[in-house]
Amino acid sequence: MGEARLKVKIGSDYLGNSRCEFTVWAPDLKEVAVQIISPEERLLPMQQDEQGYWKVKAEGIDPGTLYFYKLEGTTDRPDPASHLQPEGVHGPSQVVDPSTMHWNDAQWSGIPLEEMIIYELHVGTFTPEGTFDAIIPRLSDLSELGVNAIEIMPVAQFPGERNWGYDGTYIFGVQNSYGGPEALKRLVDACHQQGIAVILDVVYNHFGPEGNYISNYGPYFTETYKTPWGMAVNFDDARSDGVRNFFIQNALYWFENYHMDALRLDAIHAIYDLGAKHFLQELSEDVDLLSQQLGKKMYLIAESDLNDVRVIRDRSIGGNGMDAQWSDDFHHSLHTLLTGESLGYYQDFGKCEHLATAFKESFVYSWKFSPNRRRYHGSDAKDFPGHQFVICTQNHDQVGNRMLGERLSQLISFEGLKLAAGVLLLSPNIPMLFMGEEYGDESPFLYFVSHSDHDLVEAVRKGRKEEFKDFHLEGEFQDPVSPETFHKCQLKWEKRQEGKHKALLELYQHLISLRRTIPALKNLDKQNLEVSCTEADKLLQLRRWSQENQIFCVMNFSQKDVNFQATVPHGNWSKILDSSDSKWLGSGSTLPDKLASGKELTISPLSFAVFAQ
Repeated sequence: MGEARLKVKIGSDYLGNSRCEFTVWAPDLKEVAVQIISPEERLLPMQQDEQGYWKVKAEGIDPGTLYFYKLEGTTDRPDPASHLQPEGVHGPSQVVDPSTMHWNDAQWSGIPLEEMIIYELHVGTFTPEGTFDAIIPRLSDLSELGVNAIEIMPVAQFPGERNWGYDGTYIFGVQNSYGGPEALKRLVDACHQQGIAVILDVVYNHFGPEGNYISNYGPYFTETYKTPWGMAVNFDDARSDGVRNFFIQNALYWFENYHMDALRLDAIHAIYDLGAKHFLQELSEDVDLLSQQLGKKMYLIAESDLNDVRVIRDRSIGGNGMDAQWSDDFHHSLHTLLTGESLGYYQDFGKCEHLATAFKESFVYSWKFSPNRRRYHGSDAKDFPGHQFVICTQNHDQVGNRMLGERLSQLISFEGLKLAAGVLLLSPNIPMLFMGEEYGDESPFLYFVSHSDHDLVEAVRKGRKEEFKDFHLEGEFQDPVSPETFHKCQLKWEKRQEGKHKALLELYQHLISLRRTIPALKNLDKQNLEVSCTEADKLLQLRRWSQENQIFCVMNFSQKDVNFQATVPHGNWSKILDSSDSKWLGSGSTLPDKLASGKELTISPLSFAVFAQ
């Protein structure tokens, strides 16, 4: 066994009775002090230990106290591990008392990963108010839909009031304009009351550009690697121990202080670490240890562009030990079939066989040649269970990185939207819905920021235009800085009760209910699955089973009626769902209520049907 690295708690740790301990890592600085700004100014000199951590325990510090760290006697900077930035990214940090929240979730034991139905939301656009508290009244609707986990896009303090959250510069700080720490805790507590787990999206691969003072403290960056956002975070270079501790402490902080159930780790392919123990492996060890201490399993879900099973492979056999990872291949396979798009990375997809492979193996590219990347890509995931892969038909990236931010509801027909819902919820993976998808919301989801630095604003505009060069050239560029761009993205929640929107919502609800109650759908073992496709007809047939229980699905991605023979074993097969039924505002089903093997059948365009034995 290797030597366990000493873990150090950082930031302002309020101890009660007007006492607080401040700890900051600044290994190369000669002098650091806490500069109290209010209620009254005073300076608290700090002592450095042998690991480069500066510390001071102080009396007369109450929650709400504002402070900076004074570096080398001259420069005032916010706390890199600040819990709250009440005046934004350039202002002082605030001492927060973690014990003020009265939690009501003592009985909460979480949702097992394999049972999760995830719903991704952005706090600012999910409600007109754009706050944590405003989400709470909508939880019962999500619960009724069948959602049992919400995934909140990053809430780490970012500049201004409008941002996707990936420009955060204080990864311990809870965005002040969303309501700050107490409001986030109220939301998590309310979710647990409703039986909903909370997954928080965290960014460990870069810091946002504005308010980013962290390199004033220490070697947080390395020149060894480059990322799309500039220099890489230093996970494996000289003095990286303090950097690794910073991010590990952050993960533990969300689980301990905010009762999070899981973290979604953004773009881990940009976390560069060639050391013998990858940062993700160390993080996974520490989170498992905390899970044991708290008696409740905490999950880590990685977003990765690598199609690499090492991410989810067990640590004992050289893996990183993540509990699950996103599979973009599923999204791309489905999106290209439904839209016919073939620009950018979509050129690697577009056939029914790609979607069939995504069903059976999770990764379509498993060390195959990728025309888009112009190289071989990916590893074989077919032996890994479906609950280790999170899939979607839409998410913030796939919608928001289009120039016009169109959702599927703007790109395909209503019949196509129903088919997408079926493909997602009948698959043997963990489904994730993007807010508003369940009723076909038509608001775009565009990229938006509210930086205060003029040069930065211009750089963002230029960068976004550059990104769209290969993609979706039609339409007019939407200015990310304009408040109007942000307001366009707010959900039209009231549409849930109207016409086709209501029918789609009820279909999602029905599919989730089937998934929960039918053993063959509930079991996410990809070995109990057969899938075949007829490329010329754009037809896919899927059979899943669990012991005696079986289901058969047929999916037509063509714009016309398709004749086919059902590839099912003999037995009594009854139709339990057909998206072309008038109940779902379809044109009427062409399929019989009972299936007979070998008999020629006809399925309506852009529709799916489910039979159970």
